[in-house]
Amino acid sequence: MSKFDFIMANVQELEKIASQVRRDIVRMVHAVQSGHPGGSLGCTDFLTALYFKVMEHDPKFNMDGTNEDIFFLSNGHISPVFYSVLARSGYFDVKELATFRKLNSRLQGHPTTHEHLPGVRVASGSLGQGMSVAIGAALAKKINGDSHLVYSLHGDGELDEGQNWEAIMFAGSKRVDNLIATVDYNGQQIDGPTEKVMSLGNLHAKFEAFGWIVLDVEGNNMADLLRGLDEAKALTGNGKPVCLLMKTSMGKGVDFMEGSHEWHGIAPNDEQLAKALAQLPETLGDY
Repeated sequence: MSKFDFIMANVQELEKIASQVRRDIVRMVHAVQSGHPGGSLGCTDFLTALYFKVMEHDPKFNMDGTNEDIFFLSNGHISPVFYSVLARSGYFDVKELATFRKLNSRLQGHPTTHEHLPGVRVASGSLGQGMSVAIGAALAKKINGDSHLVYSLHGDGELDEGQNWEAIMFAGSKRVDNLIATVDYNGQQIDGPTEKVMSLGNLHAKFEAFGWIVLDVEGNNMADLLRGLDEAKALTGNGKPVCLLMKTSMGKGVDFMEGSHEWHGIAPNDEQLAKALAQLPETLGDY
């Protein structure tokens, strides 16, 4: 088998996992008629690549994350994809996905720490705070002599929050070069397209101006994601934090949801669920 064949076989396996994660997302949100399917579907490929290929992590889970890579979900409303990937990669029983957003469930609408759910290191219901948390964790790793990396995910609409830019400036100034921050660049937020709500301008140039290394990647193309994440890892340790601008489509994988802000936080009805599942092959078995 050639090197290219090996890479493509790996990509195909990850794509199969991603299809099952997307099935989990639409079923979870439909079951309680509550949740955020759009961004979850758009970020499925990224989180699948991260947890099943890229990160060095231990599903046995220790809260401080010593001697392993760690991840922070800043845009916590896309919890369905986060929970599915955590369960599918061994952090807790896949059957627990059926409790999503129900009373007394550990799988709340936004991830919380007081529920003691393995894999969750910070509550992320309020937008704009994850960058600061990730930077703090990255600095702690430096202090502790831990050479592993910190990854984070942020929504593009979330960058409307000013705290992000204070943190982005700090990370560049203090050379936090063991951090890879990814922006879900889908151009949509709850009230409409980001360009209409508040234009983000040239994000690539903005991050670079704040002292970051910036890479662009197609977030719904598994091969390009792996390429971009591999390049990002190779660029750490060079005195600058790394930003991955990840171009995605909200609702990816379900044709009637794709590209529309209207699916930011709306659950599919029975007929829509059936249509969605028909487009998403079951590969690992439904919970």
